[in-house]
Amino acid sequence: MSRSQDEPSLTYPLRGGTALEPPPEWATLRQECPVARVTLPSGDEAALLTRYEDVRQVLSDRRFSRRLTADDAARMADHESGGVFNSDMALAIPESGAAHRRWRRMLGRWLTAERVAALRPGIEARTERLVDDMVEQGHPADLRAHLAFPLPVWVVCELLGVPDAHHDRFARWSDTLLNLTRCTQEEFDAAQDDFVDYLGAQVHARQEEPSDDLLGALVTARDTDGHRLSERELVFTGQALLVAGHETTMNVIAKMVALLLADRRRWERLLADPSLVPTAVEEALRFDADPGVGMPRYLGEEAEIAGTVLPPGTTVLCSAAAANRDESAFVAPGEMALDRSPNPHLAFGAGPQSCPGQALARTVLRTVLDVLLRRLPSLELAAPAADLRRLEGLAVGGLREVPVRW
Repeated sequence: MSRSQDEPSLTYPLRGGTALEPPPEWATLRQECPVARVTLPSGDEAALLTRYEDVRQVLSDRRFSRRLTADDAARMADHESGGVFNSDMALAIPESGAAHRRWRRMLGRWLTAERVAALRPGIEARTERLVDDMVEQGHPADLRAHLAFPLPVWVVCELLGVPDAHHDRFARWSDTLLNLTRCTQEEFDAAQDDFVDYLGAQVHARQEEPSDDLLGALVTARDTDGHRLSERELVFTGQALLVAGHETTMNVIAKMVALLLADRRRWERLLADPSLVPTAVEEALRFDADPGVGMPRYLGEEAEIAGTVLPPGTTVLCSAAAANRDESAFVAPGEMALDRSPNPHLAFGAGPQSCPGQALARTVLRTVLDVLLRRLPSLELAAPAADLRRLEGLAVGGLREVPVRW
């Protein structure tokens, strides 16, 4: 690694001065130590990448896999198994080769931009109702609790065809699986077993009686060669969509609104020109200073990154957030430019393993912003931006609350 083995490793995740600010170490690491040694919540060590080209290269390189179940892979969480990244869930979905391409094709038939666009009226109607409820309660209100939390889980439940009335259990399971520091191995195993049992029952129900939702479509889908997804693949696909679609989108909604309100000039510009909403969403994704631990990868053979030779068995953390602030890839990366275009950020990853649900996430984020600008033009933070508090201990970064008034 770039750092001498005699140098102490950095405690990871790194933190900014406030919940919306990037860690000051990012700029130094990009300039002086692009492959840094970090200590994870588990106590294990990993290599941290912070430069745009390095992160993009690794995310597109098949030598760096999601196989963190290897005996010498670093554990992410502080319990025995290492958590969701080190679990079988990470391997249930094929990650390379013909099997991965087939899985993405079969899922992609449902997650096309056109099909997702057709979901927008329903997403907009649900957003309107959630805003109505928030307004009826009065301000100050917590936008995270009233909108950012309930909307994404409803969207994913609608997509999969599972009852959104069960959102409390989905949230409980997801929080446990993504927890790095605050749950035991027994709690993690129980959440995983309950989640798998629940989705297994949903798959069995659709095998008995077909349905027109995503889970039902995947149960009956056949690829061009006649291949069908296994029950294991179906269950873990549903789990991945529920966990990622719920947790990450919820946190991005909260941080996007907080960032736009933290500097009132940003909100006013969108009010004056709502056509900037699509580029503003992309810029919020790029500007997010705390998306979580990043994208971990396992190196099964020797490889060289940024002039550093990494030995087999290295766990590599790709910090897309740090890469998205790289001066070599973005003009004035420390400024939130709502009209930035092009904006090749890495928030959804890169290469063949980029997030398959990104069209859905973009639709949700754009819809939320459109509705809030139209319904609550006077929206503002009800507390100083510097006082916003982080969600601690989760693999995905977020805010504990977003207090607003209007």
